Amino acid sequence: MNIQELAKALQEDVVKWRRDLHRIPEVGMDLPETSKYIAERLEEMRIPYKKNVGGSGIVGLIEGSQNGRTIALRADMDALPIVEETRLSFASINGNMHACGHDAHAAILLGAAKVLNDNKESLKGNIKLIFQPAEEGPGGAKPMLDEGVFENPKVEGVLGLHIGGLTEGSRDGEVLVSYGSMMACLDRFKMTIKGKGCHGAYPENGIDPISIAAQVISNVQTIISREISPTDPGVVTFGMINGGFQYNIIPDTVVVEGTVRAVDQKVREFLAKRLEEISKNVVEGMRGSIDIEYTFGYPPLVNHPEITKQFVESAKKIVDGKDIIEMKKPVMGGEDMAYFINEVPGTFFFLSSHLPIDGVLYPHHNSKFALNEAIFEKGVALMVQAATDWLDK
Repeated sequence: MNIQELAKALQEDVVKWRRDLHRIPEVGMDLPETSKYIAERLEEMRIPYKKNVGGSGIVGLIEGSQNGRTIALRADMDALPIVEETRLSFASINGNMHACGHDAHAAILLGAAKVLNDNKESLKGNIKLIFQPAEEGPGGAKPMLDEGVFENPKVEGVLGLHIGGLTEGSRDGEVLVSYGSMMACLDRFKMTIKGKGCHGAYPENGIDPISIAAQVISNVQTIISREISPTDPGVVTFGMINGGFQYNIIPDTVVVEGTVRAVDQKVREFLAKRLEEISKNVVEGMRGSIDIEYTFGYPPLVNHPEITKQFVESAKKIVDGKDIIEMKKPVMGGEDMAYFINEVPGTFFFLSSHLPIDGVLYPHHNSKFALNEAIFEKGVALMVQAATDWLDK
């Protein structure tokens, strides 16, 4: 089959599916309208599927005419609680927004499903289609795995994509790959620092949790600057501080929340350990007390070198080799595709697509984020080519 021509012939359908999904963005695990729409398209294609897997997840199965292995193709389909300001003709009006491209991911996977199903007599194995909820949180990959998404038939490889502009300077249509660490973990912490409230004019009568919090924040940052190698990426960000109710009163407590990012599991565990140790020592040394809640979220996303190499060889059949870019360093965003790749060999790639609004290119998770739809056919062709080549090998 001429995969590029088949993908090109589906471009209008993929754009329509994406725009339909863009109008009905839903958040989290419960995506009734989104999953219903995808199920209807699979029914039209006569692809058998299961619904409500790990929440609103949908799993389709394309069985080839010849026995062989099974590869999973994954797309997330949830949106964000952002009011859209793109003024596009198909913009959302329900208070949520597909501000990260998941509508395009789902539409591209539908396009790939159509091509693969129409040509299943040439497939040497099976294609499992995974439409996943809650990538933006609380995480839909692990619940789907817990419910057996990689079983019956057993999945032996997995492929996923992310569209948009996740790296600076990327051009439309470029394919960005990594042969190892690609994205960071997504951990969260919450500290409740307890002191003793008093009047601000008489601080000696209390224990100031605001001053303590300031010292905690300052000292914790030395983990990054002095306790891990400069060549090991790591981030500790304090994103929320809440405490106090009056300008001249020292409060009893301060609550501090933040995130930890690392691309190596050992570094991740070290950061979590030292964050707790340093915080407790600082607080107790200043006569306070502290409760720490540390949540290990999505793990680091680490691609498998061999399946990435295979993907690159397939991608060269779809795009010019100069448009396949090896990432020199990972990005510090998180992605729960990592759970799938931790289970079986897999790879995740970026497909660059940008659409300026009012002459400005806006980043992901922005109310004016937009995509160049002309790139979608490349996404379809890349998924189909990689899947068929993997099954052939």
